Amino acid sequence: MASLNTLRVDSRNSSFLGFQNLGHHRRTSDAPTRIGFQVRAETAGPGEPDLGVTVNGLRLPNPFVIGSGPPGTNYTVMKRAFDEGWGAVIAKTVSLEASKVVNVTPRYARLRAGSNGSAKGQIIGWENIELISDRPLETMLSEFKRLKEEYPDRILIASIMEEYNKAAWEELIERVEETGVDAFEINFSCPHGMPERKMGAAVGQDCALLEEVCGWINAKATIPVWAKMTPNITDITQPARVALKSGCEGVAAINTIMSVMGINLNTLRPEPCVEGYSTPGGYSSKAVHPIALGKVMNIAQMMKSEFSDGDYSLSGIGGVESGGDAAEFILLGANTVQVCTGVMMHGYGVVKKLCTELEDFMRKHNFSSIEDFRGVSLQYFTTHTDLVRRQQEAIKQRKAIRKGLQSDKDWTGDGFVKETETMVSN
Repeated sequence: MASLNTLRVDSRNSSFLGFQNLGHHRRTSDAPTRIGFQVRAETAGPGEPDLGVTVNGLRLPNPFVIGSGPPGTNYTVMKRAFDEGWGAVIAKTVSLEASKVVNVTPRYARLRAGSNGSAKGQIIGWENIELISDRPLETMLSEFKRLKEEYPDRILIASIMEEYNKAAWEELIERVEETGVDAFEINFSCPHGMPERKMGAAVGQDCALLEEVCGWINAKATIPVWAKMTPNITDITQPARVALKSGCEGVAAINTIMSVMGINLNTLRPEPCVEGYSTPGGYSSKAVHPIALGKVMNIAQMMKSEFSDGDYSLSGIGGVESGGDAAEFILLGANTVQVCTGVMMHGYGVVKKLCTELEDFMRKHNFSSIEDFRGVSLQYFTTHTDLVRRQQEAIKQRKAIRKGLQSDKDWTGDGFVKETETMVSN
């Protein structure tokens, strides 16, 4: 593990890692200056991959981030995450009035490969109907402050959500910032429960509403802001674009996918079953990984095309259980990779496996840093029309090769026999 020390940096003068690393994007003159905490890590030894990343002025020892949810629900578990070596922790989403948040049990359901319901099948899908934090805000704020006092060199990000009320958003931002957290992730994407109160995905699915709320947030916040996107929308690039244009420094994608896990064929009741009833919830785990990759690819292409002149970040989320899963997100342009359900299934210690496997991938391709391969695979996506053109051209070239030499000048002494054979028909 790299040794760490903290340096407070003014985001206006820092060199960050956007798609072209050309500095922090310029904010409106009346907006407060964003200040970030940069954590410097000693680089790895000669020839060893360096997993450290710098995102919006925040230096992480590795790109693996605890995603907002149960793994970041209180001081004890967040402390455990830091001790195990996670690059950053995003706490479970908080709001001003926790008393309005009432969870039920059971609130999870699993999908297994093969015949669902079999205890032997691999878990590939996970549904939850859990809400945001039900703990008093004062308690969570106290624990944020304690964590930053005990781990001043580690990155703690607060996930926040509020109702459609400017004063409430401003109060929440001010109170959370006072604890010393390093950044905000704005939950514009929770698909269940909260939209009933015009929160979460209710905002993320309405670009006009999103633009207004992002304006409130970015006029008040003085630390970096990431907007967490919902996949439950036709074109995820639209709200991502709005969030970035409205002042957010980063985008995180994806949150869970609205789903019904299944019906118990014995009881005829849906899962998870609460007193015989259920409600659609958020789907995560390995089965959503390809969908998440597609959404992140769409956002990354949009950011590369429209926001390449600023310091904007992208955090990939969805079905990460291995270093290879993380590498795929990074190859598509993600700066960091979040894990939530994977921690619930495999524990906090899984970060060591993730780091080792990502380092192995980097060694295989001779990559020394995350930036060496971030976004490399974006160039290989194109339109179906272009795929047809490319294949037709390739077929044409292969036919030309099979026909043999095109001119007497192409004969060579060394390959004379093989060149002769290329022009024989039987």
